[in-house]
Amino acid sequence: MSTYTPIARLHGDFPEKFGLPRQSGLVSSLKSYIVFEPQYRVKEAFRGLEGYSHIWIIWEFSHSEDKKWSPTVRPPKLGGNKRVGVFATRSPFRPNPIGLSAVKLEKIDLDSPDGPVLEVSGCDIMDNTPILDIKPYLPYADAYPDALSGFALTEREGSLSVEFPLELLERIPYEKRRGLTEILKQDPRPAYQNDPERAYAMAFGELEVHFRVKEDMLTVTDVTPKSRK
Repeated sequence: MSTYTPIARLHGDFPEKFGLPRQSGLVSSLKSYIVFEPQYRVKEAFRGLEGYSHIWIIWEFSHSEDKKWSPTVRPPKLGGNKRVGVFATRSPFRPNPIGLSAVKLEKIDLDSPDGPVLEVSGCDIMDNTPILDIKPYLPYADAYPDALSGFALTEREGSLSVEFPLELLERIPYEKRRGLTEILKQDPRPAYQNDPERAYAMAFGELEVHFRVKEDMLTVTDVTPKSRK
């Protein structure tokens, strides 16, 4: 069986799965960084990449590596109750735990001590995820505007209004406030949870964002330092 060695790690604001954007490209205002392993920090390997606006990231579901694959899964999109075939989903419980994300290439930092470092936006990838490869996104070949979306067309993302008290919002770094608000608007809760009395806590960088949802309103109730487990 073939084995693959990670070439890099992705670093971002989501140390846990809860709250992570459900697909790449949904939250464009949050930045992530791809830091390569020392043996791949060769500037020549990135020559010409600056000509592309977007890239594909091929990555490993490393947080699911101890789970066996399943021929059917229960997508959150369908409420977590209906089973469909794993190959009709992007579930991590696959024969090979590999993910694929299209993201915007914001910057190539050649002068970083760990450079070259890629700054990207629109990630749906957890912090410290192993990266197996990157490839340029080719809009003439990779985009199919008329493609069908199957059951994924039934979205709940973007359905909430967000009430974020100013004194709590000010605890979030300024450059990350817009992105966090976009995440909350998309409703981080599993599709099968709709209890207005339930309190949620979402890890975001070094913070935890606490909130409740009632009907179409998400209210942030606290922002605290992330608890150490």
